[in-house]
Amino acid sequence: MLEEIYKHLEETKVSAKQKELLSLLSGEFDKNDTYLEVHSGSGGTEAQDWAEMLLRMYSRWAEKHKYKVSYIEETEGDVAGLKSATIKISGLNAYGWLQGESGVHRLVRISPFDSNARRHTSFASVNVYPVIDDKINIDINPNDIKMDTYRSSGAGGQHVNKTESAVRLTHIPSGVVVSCQTERSQFANREHAMNMLRAKLYEIEKRKKEAIAEQRWEEQGDNGWGYQIRSYVLQPYKMIKDLRTNAETSDDKSVLDGDIDLFLSAFLASKS
Repeated sequence: MLEEIYKHLEETKVSAKQKELLSLLSGEFDKNDTYLEVHSGSGGTEAQDWAEMLLRMYSRWAEKHKYKVSYIEETEGDVAGLKSATIKISGLNAYGWLQGESGVHRLVRISPFDSNARRHTSFASVNVYPVIDDKINIDINPNDIKMDTYRSSGAGGQHVNKTESAVRLTHIPSGVVVSCQTERSQFANREHAMNMLRAKLYEIEKRKKEAIAEQRWEEQGDNGWGYQIRSYVLQPYKMIKDLRTNAETSDDKSVLDGDIDLFLSAFLASKS
């Protein structure tokens, strides 16, 4: 009987912890779908490979939680990996869980691109912002938007090689840039890009009001030393540590395969 009681007690503790975390997902857009961008930073080819590893990590996390992942934009690296990429993750609380991932992520490992097998440090930044609907009024002056078109570089068959259907929008006053190449028509890509622009501008204003600092967005442009939120050390020892919450683990393989709930939960708990 005692064994049965202890078993139920442990199950109750786990359930209570999960409900406690869910109660923290009470922000205005925590329940929404989310856009997630990855940009390579300092480190050349090594950083571009790291950006691709991060994108895979978040995609695997989404798949494990039964979220839908949609490809929006991708710019391939010069030799390997990605210069940048944007995905949309759809599902209940997608933004709420991932909102704390915005920032610079630092990787330390033996470079697979170095014939001398030296240890390299590289950086990639992550931007997370919610998908918002037409109920939110974001006033954007059409004269403040510069639109460029280009040929898609990702999946899409022969069509993407023949027409400049991909769209890049630059909001001149803020410097915010968004791209979309997921659709076959330029019009559809522009519509998607405008939705992303509205969402990103709203997120910036929201963070200003919350005093999480406009500088946080500017710092991501540095994308290098002194700005990282999390370090992934694979050599000479294995340790992944969040520098804001001190959550850490030595199980690097699981984390890079999408098991990042430890860090997501710790960030949510730190907000309470």
